[in-house]
Amino acid sequence: MLRFLVRRLLGAVITLVIISAVTFMLFYAVPRDPARLACGKVCTPETLEVIRHNMGISDPMPVQYWHWLSAIFVGRDYAGFGHCDAPCLGYSFVNREPVLATILDRFPTTASLALGSSVVFLLFGIGAGMLAAVKQGKMLDKFASSASLVASSMQIYFVGPVALYLLVYQSHILSQPSYTPFTDNPGAWFTGLLVPWLVLALIWTANYTRMTRSQLVETLSEDYVRTARAKGMSRRNVFFRFAWRGAMGPIVTIFGIDMGVLLGGAMITEKTFSLQGLGMLAVKSVFTNDLPMLLGVMVITASFVVLANIVVDAVYAMIDPRIRLA
Repeated sequence: MLRFLVRRLLGAVITLVIISAVTFMLFYAVPRDPARLACGKVCTPETLEVIRHNMGISDPMPVQYWHWLSAIFVGRDYAGFGHCDAPCLGYSFVNREPVLATILDRFPTTASLALGSSVVFLLFGIGAGMLAAVKQGKMLDKFASSASLVASSMQIYFVGPVALYLLVYQSHILSQPSYTPFTDNPGAWFTGLLVPWLVLALIWTANYTRMTRSQLVETLSEDYVRTARAKGMSRRNVFFRFAWRGAMGPIVTIFGIDMGVLLGGAMITEKTFSLQGLGMLAVKSVFTNDLPMLLGVMVITASFVVLANIVVDAVYAMIDPRIRLA
C-alpha cells in the first residue's frame, strides 16, 4: 500500500506540473499582452511597466513558467508590490495581494458548501437507492426512480431562486443564505448554508439514487450473492456483507471525482446564493482579466481532483477484498 501511494503521489505531481504548464501557456502565451490583462481595467502606464517587469514578459515562455513554478517553493519578490512568501502561486495585480492568500480566504466557504451538501446527498441518495433496490419492481422502487429522473433534470439556477422564494422570502422557514465561519458561530454557519446544501443536494441525490440502485440490483444477481443466500445466511447479512460492499466501488469512484470538483468551486451554486467561494472568485477573475488568480484557482481545482482520485484508489482496497494493489 505504501509503495502504491508513493507511486500515485509522484504521478500526481507530474500530472499537476503538466496541467499547470499547459494552463500557464494558454493564459500567458495566447494573449497579445498578458501584462495589460493582468493589470486590470484601471492601469497607468507606470504600473503596466512594473507588471511587465514582474511577469518577465521579455523572457522566453519556459523561463516565465520556471519563475512561476520555483516561486511555489522559494517565494518571489514583486517590484512595487511586495514579497510573496512560499508557497506562492503568483500575485494578483488587480487585488494587490498574493493569489494563495485570496484562495485561502475563499476556500472555507467552498469547503463548507461541498462537505455539507455531500453529507446530505450521500445519506439521501444512497439510502433511497438501497430502498429502491430492495423493493425492486414495487411501488417504492418506481416512485424513487421517477423522482430521481425528474430531480436530475432540474438545474440549480432554476431550483435555487424557487427555493429562496418559497423557503426564505415567502414562508421565512429558513434563513437568508450566507457564510459565517464555523468557529465564530456554528449555528449561524449551519442555518446560513442550509438552503444551498438542500438545493445542491437535490440534483446530486437524484444521481446517486439511480447509481446506487443500478449497482445494487446488478450485484444482488451475482453468483456469490446467490450462493450466500443458498447457504442459509440472512437477507440482511447478505445485503450488507456482500452486496453492499460489491456495489460501492463505482459509487466511491464517482463520489471522489464529484468531491474534487465541488472543492474546486461550485460556480453556479455560489453565484445563485451570492456565496464568496472559489467558484465566485473564478467568475470574478474572468471579468477582471485577473490571469494570475485564474491560474491559481485552476491549479488548486486540479489538485483537488487529482488527490481525490488517489484517495478513491486507496479506499478501493478497503471496501473490495478482490482488489490487490501492487
